[in-house]
Amino acid sequence: MERIKSWIADRLDERPWWMNLLMAFSAFMAVVYMPWDMFVKPMAVDEEVWFGFILHGPWAKATEPLHWAIYALGAYGFWRMSPWMWPWAAVYALQVAIGMVVWPIVYLEGGTGLVLGLAATVPFGAIALALWNAGDLFDADNRPSLRDRYGSWALVTGASAGIGAEFARRLAADGVSCVLVARRREKLEELAAELVRHHGVETRVVEADLSTTTGPELVADAVSDLEIAILVNNAGVGYVGRFDGQDTGRLREMVQLNCTAPVVLTSRLLPAMVERRRGAVIVVASVAGRQPLPLHAVYSATKAFDLLFGEALWVELGESGVDVISLQPGPVATEFEAVAGEQRGDAGIEQSAEAVVQSCFESLGRQPSVPTSWVNWVRANANRAVPRSVMALLAGLAMEAQTPEDKR
Repeated sequence: MERIKSWIADRLDERPWWMNLLMAFSAFMAVVYMPWDMFVKPMAVDEEVWFGFILHGPWAKATEPLHWAIYALGAYGFWRMSPWMWPWAAVYALQVAIGMVVWPIVYLEGGTGLVLGLAATVPFGAIALALWNAGDLFDADNRPSLRDRYGSWALVTGASAGIGAEFARRLAADGVSCVLVARRREKLEELAAELVRHHGVETRVVEADLSTTTGPELVADAVSDLEIAILVNNAGVGYVGRFDGQDTGRLREMVQLNCTAPVVLTSRLLPAMVERRRGAVIVVASVAGRQPLPLHAVYSATKAFDLLFGEALWVELGESGVDVISLQPGPVATEFEAVAGEQRGDAGIEQSAEAVVQSCFESLGRQPSVPTSWVNWVRANANRAVPRSVMALLAGLAMEAQTPEDKR
């Protein structure tokens, strides 16, 4: 219980007291009042106010979902201190302040309406001004650099392309020197030269195959002279098709790469972070780990392992000074699909590798795991509303469209 209290206190300390009150008010409106307003209050007596003008009955009901969305986004945005909250939180508060002037002037007679309107607008105008002036609090770039927060060296697995390469670029931009790990030395050396040229950091290239039993130990031994402050367990691979038609050796290598390698590397590098009382462990899981994924059965199981592994470490290390996060990306514009043998599926909703990495560093130190987009959040939480059997069947239909016919 003390750990939970400490975590809540730390999260509340991220914003001033008055902003915590706005967050609590937004959460109350989104969770309690607006659902009651939409689904319980009789339409005949329903009213909504926009810009000081009152809407009645069906017009009020029609606009209530928008009000609910505003308060839900407000609660979420304050909790995450999301950059998009500025300037929109201030703009919405200004709209309320204007409405507080308009409403009594329109609906009350004489000078009383004007006096009450001006008096009522003062506190809401003050809130709008405070939110406008709090822009720096919502700016992720104003947080201390990754080097200042955690230390001077990071190790990134799967760094030769895609998400891993973007992690290395983002770390180097913050002054963190990088150990780059993958099988393709030529690609790693090209990236290392880029990081040195653009950011002036140190680099070290470690060519290793983490899908072997010796690979993770080789990597840990290769950096034993460095203080690794940030570990990015990014290397991973998929393998699409019916399980009974897949190669046993390739399945074994996937489990080794996706599950065993992060465990071994974290086990070897984490104790020094705990001793220094600062560091970060990033586990690249997947939204695929939130439900069974037919035709990608072992892959989704390995990503469920990664997700739960990272979330459990987040609790264990809560008082250690070491931050842990599990990422849950969905389709990303990388070479993953080609290597896994998939047909191109969700091109319309693919994220860039840069967006995935940005989402990670916005959330690192604030929460145990994060779906890296709104679409991925919906996917990740759909199984809360749908029976698991139905979810598995729906996932199977989706995967059929991405699986070559000869592998179904």
